[in-house]
Amino acid sequence: MTDAPAQTTESAEFAEDVFEQKAVRLAKRERLIAERADAAGGAFPVTVPVTHTIPQLRAEYGDLEAGAETGVQVGVAGRVVFSRNTGKLCFASLQAGDGSRIQAMISLANVGDSSLAQWKELVDLGDHVFVHGEVISSRRGELSIMADDWRIASKAILPLPNAYGELSEESRVRSRFLDLIVRDQARTTVRARAAVNASLRATFTSHDFLEVETPMLQVQHGGASARPFITHSNAFDTELYLRIAPELYLKRAVVGGIERVYEINRNFRNEGADSTHSPEFAMLEAYQAYTDYNGIADLTQELIQNAAIAVSGSTLVTWADGTEYDLGGDWARISMYDSLSEAAGRAFTPADPVAELIAFAEANGVEVPPHATHGKLIEELWEHFVKGGLERPTFVMDFPVDTSPLVREHRSIPGVVEKWDLYVRGFELATGYSELVDPVIQRERFVEQAKLAAGGDLEAMRVDNEFLRALEHGMPPTGGMGMGIDRLLMAITGLGIRETILFPLVK
Repeated sequence: MTDAPAQTTESAEFAEDVFEQKAVRLAKRERLIAERADAAGGAFPVTVPVTHTIPQLRAEYGDLEAGAETGVQVGVAGRVVFSRNTGKLCFASLQAGDGSRIQAMISLANVGDSSLAQWKELVDLGDHVFVHGEVISSRRGELSIMADDWRIASKAILPLPNAYGELSEESRVRSRFLDLIVRDQARTTVRARAAVNASLRATFTSHDFLEVETPMLQVQHGGASARPFITHSNAFDTELYLRIAPELYLKRAVVGGIERVYEINRNFRNEGADSTHSPEFAMLEAYQAYTDYNGIADLTQELIQNAAIAVSGSTLVTWADGTEYDLGGDWARISMYDSLSEAAGRAFTPADPVAELIAFAEANGVEVPPHATHGKLIEELWEHFVKGGLERPTFVMDFPVDTSPLVREHRSIPGVVEKWDLYVRGFELATGYSELVDPVIQRERFVEQAKLAAGGDLEAMRVDNEFLRALEHGMPPTGGMGMGIDRLLMAITGLGIRETILFPLVK
């Protein structure tokens, strides 16, 4: 048997305090049930007569002068995040879901002895409380409700964390509901993500794109080089894969005549997790007929810049640590081979032998990937010599053919495909192609990938005959792109990936 980790004196005292608080609050809940006339309905009311939200009141009455009275009667509800009880007057800050607050004032003169005593005895931090009364400004100028009636809408059985203390990153991730209650940045990030998605959809609509949905459960994984999650369907008695990318289905849509198509989707890759990778993540993919990787790069830049404006009001964004980052202007486009040659001090070409690249990598302390090919080695070397020096958003163009089985060969450079990766903040944010639409060449590429898979490469693609059958019915020249939504939030907010996902996977 494995011994449990030793508990520190501080954590033991905290656990004991929480246990005691929970017991006290449960007793208050029992009292609420006993005192309610309709106790059969439980401890809390089914609803409360709210007439205004806290944000509405702040927008309408936020400029009241100190001591002002409005004569306006409202009903408002919120979570108690601050409480101060005096002899004949109690104060509480009620917080709405967006973090905005209003003061509730419970006075002996307005509610009477019994109601005031109940407030003092029953209300705790974290409770949801309804108050009815007049909108006023306190003598200190704080927007308030002078209550003539109140009730507990929901009782918090466990105490809130200290709103003025710091939740650890691990606590924020594991208990995001607490993070949202006590931390402004958590709430801001959720709203930023919603604004980004709305902006992406608006930009696509302005370019006549259609949003579709494609399967998450697939009989064959494809559309990216990644290791899939595998599951089993009892109904069909067959092995299924969680989607690693929607690409092959979206291209079927293009074949079918949906010439401008996109999807904001959930993808799953059974790989490592770090500050820029999550096993489950949100991704945008889009395809536009009769354009190429240059046209899709223009669209991608517009999508990202519009999203930044939607969140920050400008393409000059301010990250969580206060750093400013400029997403404006036209972004540089550099060649992978040319930029590597310049940074490494020797010429690299698509014809370089694998053995020569391995020797160069080992001599420069660059890790040689398993199942090394020319393309994998070139990309490893590029990341070692070039990636860290990219400060501004940059499209890295023209990749090796063997790492890009779904991409059209370059129109003028043998051994290279028309693919770009967009780097922002030092990480890959998006990728774009001139799509391979020739079914004969696509079958040859799939066969080569299948050989790699048979040799043990878990990320290699398999031959997808259904997709090939679609291509054989004719797919127009097309530009396509994929972008991580979580990473787009990282680029705009400066946060790590686990902060941009509302409920990330944790062990």
